[in-house]
Amino acid sequence: MPTLILVRHGRSTANTAGLLAGRTPGIALDERGAAQAAALPGRLDGLPIAEVVTSPLQRCQETIRPLLEARPQLTAHIDERIGECDYGDWSGRKLAELKDEPMMEVVQAYPSAAAFPGGESLRAMQARAVEAVCEWNARVERDHGADAVYLMCSHGDIIKSLVADALGLHLDLFQRISVEPCSVTAIRYTRLRPFLVRLGDTGDFASLVPREESADDDAPVGGGAGAP
Repeated sequence: MPTLILVRHGRSTANTAGLLAGRTPGIALDERGAAQAAALPGRLDGLPIAEVVTSPLQRCQETIRPLLEARPQLTAHIDERIGECDYGDWSGRKLAELKDEPMMEVVQAYPSAAAFPGGESLRAMQARAVEAVCEWNARVERDHGADAVYLMCSHGDIIKSLVADALGLHLDLFQRISVEPCSVTAIRYTRLRPFLVRLGDTGDFASLVPREESADDDAPVGGGAGAP
């Protein structure tokens, strides 16, 4: 079965503003995010990408635009199922404010029970994303062969949930996974099991440098802004 390259969108204006963007329209890449997107074709050079699938949201489409320009034979397929989690009433709010919401403790410690007010549950988010990958695996194998490579551009929580599924981890453990903006994660699917062969690879170790302020113990909802 195919190898799936998962790319999280580049850093967005919501990331730098500390907002939980969700499905809020008009969230674009910031200057650094645009630079990350511009570097993506070079990072993926040599990979024979057969198909590109993307979330419908602007920040994902901006992230893959340089790749599509570098490879004009590719077109982007939009799949709503790998779109951002529907955070409902939390969408557009400051993450600093949301830390005081009782539901945030559930999101951190027991995500399989978390359902966002006016939005969807994390279980439903994972289920639709896994369904999309299963269908695209079959489609890509049918059209391009079992050794094909294809790419999906999506969002932090979506990618973390797909990694958890590939590793056989319960959703309650998915907050232990980290994927920075414009990071590359690769899962090779086989008949019997998936293999996680890259996780959150940015080619940059800046996020490992100790920070002056103490690190937050909570996992950033939506994926966080990455290295300073």
